[in-house]
Amino acid sequence: MKKQVSLALAAVMAAGMLAACGGSSSSAAASSAASSEAGSTASAASNEAASGDALSADITLWTYPVGNFKDEASVNELIASFNQKYPGINVKVEYLDYSNGDDQVTAAIEAGTTPDIILEGPERLVANWGAKGKMLDISDLWTDEVTSDISAVSESVVAACKNDAGVYYEYPLCMTTHTMAINKEMFEAADALQYINDDGTWTTENFEKALQALKDSGVDTTCIVYCGAQGGDQGTRALVNNLYSGKFTSADHQTYTADSAENKKALQQLVDWSNAGLISYDASFAAADELQLFANGTIAMSFCWNASNQSQYASSVTFTPMPVVFPSDDGVPELCGGIWGFGIFDNGDANRAAAAKEFIKFVCDDSDQAVESVRMTGFFPVRASLGDVYAGTADEDRMNQFSGFMKYLGDYYNVAPAWAEQRTEWWNMLQRCFMGTPVDESVQTYVDNCNAAIAASKA
Repeated sequence: MKKQVSLALAAVMAAGMLAACGGSSSSAAASSAASSEAGSTASAASNEAASGDALSADITLWTYPVGNFKDEASVNELIASFNQKYPGINVKVEYLDYSNGDDQVTAAIEAGTTPDIILEGPERLVANWGAKGKMLDISDLWTDEVTSDISAVSESVVAACKNDAGVYYEYPLCMTTHTMAINKEMFEAADALQYINDDGTWTTENFEKALQALKDSGVDTTCIVYCGAQGGDQGTRALVNNLYSGKFTSADHQTYTADSAENKKALQQLVDWSNAGLISYDASFAAADELQLFANGTIAMSFCWNASNQSQYASSVTFTPMPVVFPSDDGVPELCGGIWGFGIFDNGDANRAAAAKEFIKFVCDDSDQAVESVRMTGFFPVRASLGDVYAGTADEDRMNQFSGFMKYLGDYYNVAPAWAEQRTEWWNMLQRCFMGTPVDESVQTYVDNCNAAIAASKA
């Protein structure tokens, strides 16, 4: 049986309403221990610094493009609200993207010029920079009240924001699940909607029937398994894992499990469908290319969809993009999720660290600002107490299309070691499979290379 989320999550989502949590990677145990000790010292020092509106500091915020946190006007408005309560804290912002953001952070780490605050997910804040001893221990922000509030939505979020030793490096703001989407009119014309349940779920068997119906109705390209780069790989990962209930990693996130019987069966099934002309693949396409063809009405479905995409493409599509979950053999999917929040680089300055914490608490905890902060992201709150933040807004109907899928959030395995290396190995493996290399051989190469990367990360 697949992992089911708690009734609390279902109740929260029922009452209220795309572009990546379990414990983090344990790379370099000695480094992690040193990080914890250094972080705890800096954290304690920051608690002794000036607090509240008496604080005076110049701090920097680097933000990846999470919803409107990439929009300067929106961020400036947030900072202006913050400065009404904390006039002595000046916040300078730099906007990162996913094409070179990681390189910018790496360069800053090497140069000793890291920002105070950074907005992204646990795969970077916890499993990467935290594991390397670069992040400040912010466990003091995780009060019992906060932990309980977030746990009521998802224990996975709580687990993902700390390392194996229980040190928190991320303070989360929002979350989502990644889904598929179909061209509703194409499916209607092919009489293929009958294969999708009213709640957006469907089985692997019915997915195949829908593919056949689409082809029989004259659809040239039903869908594309893109494998030209790592962008949007959450879609292909979820597709492979769900078809026959496979897992992406072991439960402790220390081993990649593409070589399981379930995953190899799924990969072989995709190859067989491709050979039969039911699906397509493109060794040069990343998710952005696939999304554009879907938005153009050229293909019948996308494997890379979420609430943000639904908003982004709303004004350009001439059909109804209908979000659905990934097909699964038992009809109960496990969706990949995204968690975004704040971490603090350990720059050794207690006053700046204290100011950074006040900013994070304002964005995530303030009774007036927290709801607006979540809305800025375009995703869902990690706190049960915030309820449905989109009720009564122009986004209510759109977000309601996705809120029901939150109960299918699966394991947040993105915190496994050698995650960055694994992402490259994943799309290389897909290319090999579709270009004729036997699935067993393709998967073995993937596993061997990932294991070597894991060993190197712990050396």
